[in-house]
Amino acid sequence: MKLDISTKLKMNNGVEIPLIGLGTYLSESGSIVESAVQAALDVGYRHIDTAKFYFNEESIGKAVRNSSIPRNEIFVTTKLWNSDHGYNKALIALEESLKRLDIEYIDLFLIHWPVENLRNETWKALEEVYKEGMCRAIGVSNYTINHLKELLEICEIKPTVNQVEFHPFLYQKELMEFCQNNDIILEGYSPFAKGQRINDPKLTTVAEKYDKTNAQIIVRWHLQHNVVVIPKSSKKQRIAENSDVYDFSIAEEDMDYLDSLNENFRCTWDPTNVQ
Repeated sequence: MKLDISTKLKMNNGVEIPLIGLGTYLSESGSIVESAVQAALDVGYRHIDTAKFYFNEESIGKAVRNSSIPRNEIFVTTKLWNSDHGYNKALIALEESLKRLDIEYIDLFLIHWPVENLRNETWKALEEVYKEGMCRAIGVSNYTINHLKELLEICEIKPTVNQVEFHPFLYQKELMEFCQNNDIILEGYSPFAKGQRINDPKLTTVAEKYDKTNAQIIVRWHLQHNVVVIPKSSKKQRIAENSDVYDFSIAEEDMDYLDSLNENFRCTWDPTNVQ
């Protein structure tokens, strides 16, 4: 499949999700994040990722509304925070996110974290808002294989997406394959490991071979694994650079090499021991 910035993956409910999106965690609300969203839309991004926990839903919504891009061409993801678990609280949280975003619907609503004892009750609320058309798709974030197995046993509506930390230094191959085998799209956040490994010389060796930046190699690596990727930046030049990954492909032997860089290195939360 030839990839370009408009490439989408079809989720298990038939809705399509753009393969690349703009991450906005730690992007300040106000003009900074609004400008970042506009810069992303200008170079062809059509997928914007936010969350209640990011405290920038209002600014994301404003940028989407003010854009000349039709609303139905922009894919907006937001997430339910840990304190909003439970059936009734989750219903309220979705309505509050919609109000802050001030858009007609949410394209993808995710459970941000698999909170113990409450996550399955919360999922029932997500199924309800999906049936009501308040969001076009529902999914989860930071779920391990065990959490997904548990959910698949009780759900009426299968999750469309599992968003997790994913990069060459945390190549979660088993989780990726489990999701793909169960028709759940894996989505990678913190693809640059929050900058902690972006200058790794092993990564640079591959980047120099293709005359690309280390960040571009990482983004392309995600795309060739059919993993949705949401690189975060508030800088216009970096946003454009991160999406300039369609004039080359990584050879199979280099993909294998990048896969081999896995160290189970996490720069964010570790859900492994969440019961």
